Amino acid sequence: MALFEKKLETYILLSSLLFSAIFYSISMRGDNEQMQLAYDYRFEEAVLESKMHRGINIGNALEAPKEGDWGVYIRDEYFRIIREAGFDTVRIPIRWSAHAEKNPPYRIDEDFFNRVDWVVSKSLEQNLITIINIHHYEEIMQDPSGHSDRFKALWSQISEHYKDYSEKLYFELLNEPYGELTDEKWNMLIRETVEIIRRTNPIRKIIIGPTGWNSVYNLKGLVIPEDENIIVTFHFYTPFEFTHQGAEWVSPSPAVGRKWLGTEAEKKQITEELDMAVQWAAQHGDVPLFMGEFGAYSKADMHSRVRWTRFVAREAEKRGIAWCYWEFCAGFGAYDQDKGEWRTELLNALISEKHYVTVETEYGNAFGTGWYDEGSYVLIGINTTSWGFYVFDHFEGLGPRDRMIDERTVEIYVDGLRMIKAVWRIDYVKPLAIALVFFVAFVVAILYKRRVLKLGEHLILGMKFFTHLQNQPACDFIQIRITDIQCRMS
Repeated sequence: MALFEKKLETYILLSSLLFSAIFYSISMRGDNEQMQLAYDYRFEEAVLESKMHRGINIGNALEAPKEGDWGVYIRDEYFRIIREAGFDTVRIPIRWSAHAEKNPPYRIDEDFFNRVDWVVSKSLEQNLITIINIHHYEEIMQDPSGHSDRFKALWSQISEHYKDYSEKLYFELLNEPYGELTDEKWNMLIRETVEIIRRTNPIRKIIIGPTGWNSVYNLKGLVIPEDENIIVTFHFYTPFEFTHQGAEWVSPSPAVGRKWLGTEAEKKQITEELDMAVQWAAQHGDVPLFMGEFGAYSKADMHSRVRWTRFVAREAEKRGIAWCYWEFCAGFGAYDQDKGEWRTELLNALISEKHYVTVETEYGNAFGTGWYDEGSYVLIGINTTSWGFYVFDHFEGLGPRDRMIDERTVEIYVDGLRMIKAVWRIDYVKPLAIALVFFVAFVVAILYKRRVLKLGEHLILGMKFFTHLQNQPACDFIQIRITDIQCRMS
């Protein structure tokens, strides 16, 4: 009986502790949750100086070891799709080093040249500014001295081959120089390579970028030739922990789950880096700037990707910076090549003049998220006001022109990027009711346990008494019973 009593008490105690822990966790979550406020964003279209405005990279194709290895094979209709969507520029990364001889004269494979010719021609047919570069030349990053002659030989062949092509074809010397290719070595290689290109292409646009993977922080080490047809590029993936979360090629890969909400601090981080580029360009003869890559990997949530992409694109435009999104149809892709259609949210973030309104809610379902014209009103809200232990309390992120319709819906005035959050609070009635049930169950269990134990004692006493009677004569039985009664009366 002692063992039974101990197990019962342990079970009840553990159940009570478990409920208490859950209740405390819910309560603290409701009380301590902090809301990241949304801030208004005022659209201002910049007057761009560059002939390029809005572009997109067709990545993971010709810069793969072999086209198709990374899931993208360039189709001729891609360029029409891109132009019709509203882009004016296409950047085509190319791994020339994988299709050229290792030793002098470093001849580029003719079949590969033919393939690039076809791609370039299809792009130019759509009247798109077309950028070709040297991409993923990893060997020169590790051994600049050993590969500088080969690098210059590649550009000698490329520039000769395309010398009669449209002026809309631009050359970009090298994607994201880094490693052993220091500022000093890279600046020397830039000067020598530009001289080679200018022998056959005296006025073609040439794009160069700084070391450190084309980081804005490395612009200060870049020396540009005195050439009026130079464009300076940089790549933009700030904050890296957001844009590259879950990226398999990064080690260690940033953790998945980071959001970009468009807070003042988040915006400031971006605008400060863009301003660094503008200030550097102003100090170097107002050289045109080109944000050759920017994007957020598909493992980030779509709402955050859209907010980030639109903000970066519009802020670049305000500063007269042409841009080229990374990329068309792979891991960052704005286009779904399997479905044969644009991912509308990302396309709108890049091209549309409309504004993105998002409704965030931790419980239930929200409605109203989408793209809307400036100056319009949109109905947003949640479909329920009660969810488990929580009840809807209010919306955060509302502005003076927004109008409440009822307790769970509001009309939002669209004047920029808007993020509205449904804030919930814990409904203490339900947890207290459950706590009361647990308490009553505990009391009943204790009372029941005591009654069972008392009954058990009587049964044991009876069994002992019956066993004793079986071994006694009748007179002894009478005497025992009388004695027993006298003892109980005393």
